[in-house]
Amino acid sequence: MTEKKWDAFIYGDVNVDIIIPGVEKFPEPGQEDLTNTMDTYVGGGAALFTLGLGKLGLKPVFQGSIGEDCYGRFILEEFHKSNVDNSLLSFSNKNKTGISLSFTNEKDRSFLTYRGTNAEINLKDIDLNKVRQARHIHVTGYAGRQNHREYLKLLAEVKKLKSVSISFDVGWDASGEWYEGIYELFPFIDVLFMNETEAIHYGRKAEAGEAIKDFAARAKIAVAKLGKKGSIAYSGSEFCQAAPYQVKAADTTGAGDSFNAGFIYGYLKGKSLTECLLIGNACGALSVTAYGGNTAFPSENRLYEFMEEQKGR
Repeated sequence: MTEKKWDAFIYGDVNVDIIIPGVEKFPEPGQEDLTNTMDTYVGGGAALFTLGLGKLGLKPVFQGSIGEDCYGRFILEEFHKSNVDNSLLSFSNKNKTGISLSFTNEKDRSFLTYRGTNAEINLKDIDLNKVRQARHIHVTGYAGRQNHREYLKLLAEVKKLKSVSISFDVGWDASGEWYEGIYELFPFIDVLFMNETEAIHYGRKAEAGEAIKDFAARAKIAVAKLGKKGSIAYSGSEFCQAAPYQVKAADTTGAGDSFNAGFIYGYLKGKSLTECLLIGNACGALSVTAYGGNTAFPSENRLYEFMEEQKGR
């Protein structure tokens, strides 16, 4: 087999997250309140997944769009720091870099988002000749009936490449339909990711375990992220589960994407299904210990140190 240029190809959303912690109420009209801090981080599920793989020592390439502005330059710098190939990242001449304002307190989070260049995402922009140079492709951004045909076409075409494995995080369905046609995609997917609520809704089941068992009859591996309850997976009839790691959470932004990065790192390293779950849990746990979706994501060495430290607890 010809050596691949990249470990993973990722196409999707990237923006900046401006996190404003400790917001208990918004200022009244005409008034101004002060906050102790306001910080800027890279955001977007696809981008956070990519940064995670890079920090773990893999070679990811990211395709997406940013604006010709200070936030776009900030994203480029962060990608460079994390070993991400940004040669497929383009500058838009139509939109500015996307921004998401996150207002947080101990009980809840609220968001105000400008999609910016993320509004330009189009699966038709993916060059399969570039994808074939990677060992793996990670796909996000599914919107049910709205873009189902585009995803079905892409996954079928990638599957024909044979030497490229596919992971797919379905994400939240804002329409509330939970389109049953998603089952058409599963035979093309090597690793299917859902959180607990997504699995229950898409599977029309009482609990996530039943749903992913059903999904795994079609996808190669189906994984459910259960938050504080850890994670579970089916591969055919094989069932695995992994307990969560206990940490003090500061910001849960990007926890699911961090889990995905850890799991796919293990998958590409040839780890067992249980090991992949444990690595995903560890990356997800560490990611929530600091503000920002990728700030506390571990290096490869730190990942294994953390997992070893947790064994005695």
